[in-house]
Amino acid sequence: MQKLLLTIDRISTWIGHAFSWLILVLTIQISWEVFSRYVLNRPNPWAFDLMIMMYGTVFMMAGAYTLAKNGHVRGDVLYGFFPPRLQAGLDLVLYFVFFIPGVVALVWAGYTYAEESWAINETSNITANGPPLYPFKTVIPIAGIFLLFQGLVEIVRCVQCLQMGDWPSREEDVEEVDVDKLKEMVNVSDEEIAGLDKIVTNQQGGRK
Repeated sequence: MQKLLLTIDRISTWIGHAFSWLILVLTIQISWEVFSRYVLNRPNPWAFDLMIMMYGTVFMMAGAYTLAKNGHVRGDVLYGFFPPRLQAGLDLVLYFVFFIPGVVALVWAGYTYAEESWAINETSNITANGPPLYPFKTVIPIAGIFLLFQGLVEIVRCVQCLQMGDWPSREEDVEEVDVDKLKEMVNVSDEEIAGLDKIVTNQQGGRK
């Protein structure tokens, strides 16, 4: 079971990493549009639509990835102080009451929007000669399906935590630098760091 959960984690991670490259594309596209508009005096009417579509795609396709890394914002500031079993119990209730119905509705509505958009070859009406909308709307149900699968994985994790009393492992990924973990990795204590700082300070004072 754990192997299956980690496999779905890896899929969500791969999708998140793949679509994160759109941030670079979006940055280049915005920079080019600014240059084209203010230097060449040749603005592109479709640029604004494309910016919205790319940002929306990144936002939606990162949902499953963020859930896999337990990175979504929690509104309850007390949650972190609860024991794992209580955390799992609360999460399990919220997944069934809010998450599953909400994501299923997202997939259903997104499929309907995408189907209608493809049927009429819908294009954006925000600007003249707007780009097609149907590829962008197709992202909605696809992102919802990935998010739903990852949500089912999290539900299983909640059940395992209730049984074992501790959270099961997750697929590791790049994280922000944790100073305490960094100290453990290089086997350096606070006293050694303070001593090194003192030596460096004395050397700098001697040079002056």
